[in-house]
Amino acid sequence: MKFDILTLFPEMFEPIKQSIIGRAVENNLIDINITNIRDFSKDKHKKVDDTIYGGGAGMLIKPDVVYDSFCSVRSDKSKVIYMSPQGKVLCQEKVEELSKEEHLIILCGHYEGIDNRVLDKIVDEEISIGDYVLTGGEIPAMVLIDSVSRYIDGVLSNGSTEEESFSKGILEYPQYTRPEIFEGMEVPEVLKSGHHENIKKWRRKEALKNTFYKRPELLEKQDLTEEERKYIESLK
Repeated sequence: MKFDILTLFPEMFEPIKQSIIGRAVENNLIDINITNIRDFSKDKHKKVDDTIYGGGAGMLIKPDVVYDSFCSVRSDKSKVIYMSPQGKVLCQEKVEELSKEEHLIILCGHYEGIDNRVLDKIVDEEISIGDYVLTGGEIPAMVLIDSVSRYIDGVLSNGSTEEESFSKGILEYPQYTRPEIFEGMEVPEVLKSGHHENIKKWRRKEALKNTFYKRPELLEKQDLTEEERKYIESLK
């Protein structure tokens, strides 16, 4: 998987080079390339923005610099994502869908945004990370890269994504490690039993409970057994 990031602030992407994503890059499992849109300015002062036609607060990024930066990295297999609060909110289903792409070009807006003509010309999809506005698209771009990269073969150990929150439509069950007793709270007995079937049942039940208390709307899409429905009712 190749990620090409188009941004005015390349230095903001230092955090993405750390931890699991950093190791994935070192192991050539993913490729992250950062292109500075400002490098394509024809202005001697590297100016990339201008006032808005019709008036309005702030400045708008010009279309030509964005288009030229896009042309420098595009390929026949490119999918262009514009990180925008106007886009559809990122979800697990979209993350897994994007992980099957070969080349993602991620465009980061800034200031008051980008001239709409170039967005109409090059953007395949707009994606938001939530219904709020940030100062730019760089942090959302890092969120997208991190979430998508986890589904690239070899980035995580086998099975790491199979039972985590949202992988099966509900939240994950609580997990525990040593010490066995912490501040008077003990690890649930069933998890120490070695009885795999009982542990599986306990985890399913706890996942349902966790989802009911934190994200109950997720349960509406679940095909629950009669026993599970009764259990949910008992929590009300």
